Amino acid sequence: MSQQPSSMSQPTIIHLGGENCVTGSCHLLRAVDLNIMVDCGAAQGNDALLPMADWPVSPKEIDYLFLTHAHIDHIGRLPELIQNGFNGEIICSHPTKALLVPMLTDAMGFGRLEASEIKNLADRIDESAWGFEYQQEFKLKRGVTFKLARAGHILGSAFIRFAIPVSDQQNYTVVFSGDLGNRNTPILPDPDTPETCDLLILESTYGNRLHESREDRIGRLFEKLSRALADNGKVFIPAFALGRTQEILFELDRMFDKVEWREKFKKPLPVFVDSPLGLKITQIYSELSQFWDAESRQLQAAGDHPFDFDHLYSVERFKDHKALLDIHGPAIIIAGSGMCTGGRIIDHLKKGLADTTSDVFFVGYQAKGTPGYDIIRYGKEPGGYVRLDDEKIFIRANVEQLTGYSAHADQKGLIEWVESMPAKPARIKLVHGDPEAQKALHAELIKRGHNVFPL
Repeated sequence: MSQQPSSMSQPTIIHLGGENCVTGSCHLLRAVDLNIMVDCGAAQGNDALLPMADWPVSPKEIDYLFLTHAHIDHIGRLPELIQNGFNGEIICSHPTKALLVPMLTDAMGFGRLEASEIKNLADRIDESAWGFEYQQEFKLKRGVTFKLARAGHILGSAFIRFAIPVSDQQNYTVVFSGDLGNRNTPILPDPDTPETCDLLILESTYGNRLHESREDRIGRLFEKLSRALADNGKVFIPAFALGRTQEILFELDRMFDKVEWREKFKKPLPVFVDSPLGLKITQIYSELSQFWDAESRQLQAAGDHPFDFDHLYSVERFKDHKALLDIHGPAIIIAGSGMCTGGRIIDHLKKGLADTTSDVFFVGYQAKGTPGYDIIRYGKEPGGYVRLDDEKIFIRANVEQLTGYSAHADQKGLIEWVESMPAKPARIKLVHGDPEAQKALHAELIKRGHNVFPL
């Protein structure tokens, strides 16, 4: 679907992915003879993917690619884009530039590419990508300007404001929200206040949900972990390597310092990060401390690294991963992938889901069609099962969903962000959400007097 303002001299926006679903974000902004793409993400679960051959422009005709952040559902098709002829500039924040190649190199490793092809593509991506500062205006060709601002979703996440000349005296302004995060999220500064715009392209992932407060979610995590570990079992946390792993480590570190926890568990509880990519990203997070929030910087200055502690263990080598499968609890194991679509968490779940002393904590969004979604859906049913590596695994473990750990703003957060603008945006287009979430957010925005495109 495209949004075209009244004058033909004004820009057109065509959604090539992520318009009516959560993953595969990809949007084309056509203005003043420029083709500007915002995100080029991979689809997950049942979400649709439009072949590049069906795009209204070929990849070689795209002048700029802007990346709102480094999650695979926003950057995952970048190697394919380059293979199909894209030779333009890649524009993002400085932290996203640092995270881009590690994330894509890992993703390409699951495909059919040879190692030499992966290295060649990674080198081309690194050479084409440029990191930019937040809250500074920069110029593109044809008088178009842009500004990045903090989105609070993961380190480096940004929303983007474009100003496009439509006459000698007038600009048309478009804001792409990217993925917006919550306020008071560990490590991350809060989302910046957006400027007013003519058109807002707004994500709606949790447009029909409300999250727990940070205080409530810490209390719930304490309660659930205490209960889960009472039988000396293992707690498995499927977590995205980028963002969620670091946030969970931050929360665990704070929790283990509580007097109540130390009294309940006399011995330190081992925590294993069984994810080579998660470990690499955690190291990059540590190197980007200038982009952390004030709380995390203060902890580091006081000698308390915000996501490192004595009984935290790195599991990098595959043989150590295999050995970890056989350890006895109690223990917490954090592994990818976050939606259980692959990675080392699969081995843990194939062995642990059938064990009644096991617990699985989901701390992120689970797209329909993914094993994570099925585990949540069928985990409470008698005889419930999930297919992992084409193997039928019965679910006897306890399954918990902690929605307070979502990296996405909930309905209240999205509306508050929109209404923090000095004036209402002239129009709003909802993207990046399932139909139910979009319908609920659409109704609430209309109720508050906003001009929203029909669904």
